[in-house]
Amino acid sequence: MGLFDVFRRKDTAAKHTSTPTSSSAPAPIATGSTAMSTITIIGAGNMARGIATRALAGGYGVQILSRDESNAGTLANELTGTVTTGTLSAAITGDIVVLALPYDAALSVAEQLRDVLTGKVVIDITNPVDFATFDRLVTPDDSSAAQELQKVIPASAVVKAFNTTFAGTLVSGAVEGQKLDVAIAADDAEAKAAVVALVESAGMRAIDAGPLKRSHQLEGVGFLHMAIQGQLGNTWSTAVKVIGA
Repeated sequence: MGLFDVFRRKDTAAKHTSTPTSSSAPAPIATGSTAMSTITIIGAGNMARGIATRALAGGYGVQILSRDESNAGTLANELTGTVTTGTLSAAITGDIVVLALPYDAALSVAEQLRDVLTGKVVIDITNPVDFATFDRLVTPDDSSAAQELQKVIPASAVVKAFNTTFAGTLVSGAVEGQKLDVAIAADDAEAKAAVVALVESAGMRAIDAGPLKRSHQLEGVGFLHMAIQGQLGNTWSTAVKVIGA
């Protein structure tokens, strides 16, 4: 099970509550969110499961929004902790919003929710792979999925994260006893700090990869990590790790 599985499982939505939490209107960009706050995950696939599991382990509440009530509810019922669900029309309760969707779907949902995402920290996890050929990225040569997403939601703070981690490894947060490294790129310092806090509270190591334009390189790393899985047994259980620092 891995990052590629997120593309096999369709995003869905409508309302189902595991543990009640309160709703809130869109808020200003978070200034260093810490544990016991809430993140909103849009999508109910395997990456949503992995990120939700880590966030809950770090003490965060989780809201899952999806296009189909049954898929969101099924995922919520697999998780332990404070979890609510809803459709894409539900009020977003998290200051951090994770688009746990394939690239094209993430752009579409971001455009649909542009107004309610104003002031939010929006995490882009995508690797914009051409799945017809599995031989290239579909974004412009001088851009990245995260940068293209930022153009769609200019009043949000887009942060690149989790694109080099696979879904199955996120459930445990480690591979062979080593904490996962999560490379994070963003232009907004406060937004980056909020995502660093999320990652570290979830038991992983945050690595500051620089400004949002570094997403271009991170997506290349993410694509390579996916592309070599055939030579590694297709377990999707590996990790990209920086050692010696």
